[in-house]
Amino acid sequence: MLQQKTTQNAIAVMSRLAELYSDSTAVASSRELAKSRNLPAPLVAKIMTELSRSGLVSGSPGPGGGYRLAKPPASISLKDVAMLFERETETLCAYGPGWCGNNDPCPLHNSVVAMKQVFEDYLTNTTFALFDKQP
Repeated sequence: MLQQKTTQNAIAVMSRLAELYSDSTAVASSRELAKSRNLPAPLVAKIMTELSRSGLVSGSPGPGGGYRLAKPPASISLKDVAMLFERETETLCAYGPGWCGNNDPCPLHNSVVAMKQVFEDYLTNTTFALFDKQP
């Protein structure tokens, strides 16, 4: 599960950039991205800095400048974005933190690990191509 709200917001702005990708001249400022996804502009500016630093988006400054995806939406997975903002979390354990892995697994352990793997696979295999509005 995505734990950080920032991850969810980053996916939201990336989805908007994916919508614009087919128009090779389209760019969006952090302010425009914030407005399109009903997010605070300062937060989006910080997110865009991290996405740019990671090479997922490219930006051009000044009037008429803005951001666009640095590569095709089909080559950017949700996991690519999540990895920038998520921290590794301990697997849920019914017996409390630190039990599973150090003692016999709790009764929930195998089910939780399996669900975590399904979600991990979803993030890895789902790309922003879903949002690309090709003509």
